[in-house]
Amino acid sequence: MESPDDESMHSQDSEEENSDLSDGELQEALAKGFLKPGMNVLVDKAKKFVNYEAGLKQCLADLHKDLPWVERLDVTNLPAEDVLSKVEGKVPTMTNGELDADDDFQREMFFYRQAQATVLKALPLLRKHNIATKRPDDYFAEMAKSDQQMQKIRQKLISKQMILEKSEKAKKLREQRKFGKKVQIEVIQKRQKEKKAMMSAVKKYQKGMTDKLDFLEGDQKSGKDSGGASKKALNKKGPNAKRKFKDHKFGFGGKKSGKKWNTKESYNDVSSFRAKHAHAKGGKREKGKGGKQNKRPGKSVRKKIKGRS
Repeated sequence: MESPDDESMHSQDSEEENSDLSDGELQEALAKGFLKPGMNVLVDKAKKFVNYEAGLKQCLADLHKDLPWVERLDVTNLPAEDVLSKVEGKVPTMTNGELDADDDFQREMFFYRQAQATVLKALPLLRKHNIATKRPDDYFAEMAKSDQQMQKIRQKLISKQMILEKSEKAKKLREQRKFGKKVQIEVIQKRQKEKKAMMSAVKKYQKGMTDKLDFLEGDQKSGKDSGGASKKALNKKGPNAKRKFKDHKFGFGGKKSGKKWNTKESYNDVSSFRAKHAHAKGGKREKGKGGKQNKRPGKSVRKKIKGRS
C-alpha cells in the first residue's frame, strides 16, 4: 500500500512529464501567440502620482450638496488681531505671513486667536437663525479635559515663553557687557597714552629742551578761543624770576658737572657773609631794627605759671 507521500511524488512526476514539450511544439505555440516573451516575469514599476485636477473637481462636484448654512455650520476666517502684542510693542507672532510650526507657544496662540475670530463671526449667524448659544443651567456635559488640566497647559506654555525671553535678554546683556568692556579698555589705553605723552613733555620742559606749554591745555585744544587766550597770556607773562636766575646760572643743557665748584677767588671772598643769617647763629638783634627779643621762660618757670593758673 502506497503512502500519501508516494502519491504526491508520483503526481509531481506526471505533471513534469506532461509539461515537457518538444522544441517544435513550443515554437508553434509562440508563432500562434500563445506564448509571449517575459509573460511570467514580474517587473516592479514605479508608482506614478498623477494630479488629475479634472477628476478631483468632478468628485468634489458629485459630493457637493447645496445645503443651508444651518446644516453645514462651516466658518472660514483668518485669526483675530493680536491686540495685546500690539499694545505692548512686541514682535508679531507671524513674520511675512508664515507661521513657525515648531514653536509650540506661537502655534497655540495662533489657534486661540483663530478661535476668537470664529466666535465673533459665528455668533451673529447663529442668532440670526434663532439657534441658542448659551448653555442651560441644567445642562451637563463631561469635557474631554478638565479645567485644571488646561490651566496647567497654559501655565507651562507661559513659563516656556518667559524662559525664552529671559534667555534672549541674557544674551543681549552679555553682548552689551562685552562691547562695554571693549570700550572701557580702549578708553583706559587712550588715557595711559595721553598721560605718557604729557609726562614726556613735562620732563622736556623741566630740562629746558622746550619752552612750549601746549601739554597743559590737554583736551581743551579744540576750544581755540580759550586755548589761544591762555597761551597768549603765558607768552606775555614769560618765565618768573627764579626760572630766569636758574637759566642764567645753569643754562639750557650741556655740561652741568663742576658748575657749583668753588674757586680760589670765591673761597677768599667773604664780603657777602652775614653771621646772623649763617645757620641761624647770629648775634642779638638790635632794638632799633628788630625790636625787643622774645625770650621764652624756662621749663620750671612755665610749670610755676601753669600751677598758679
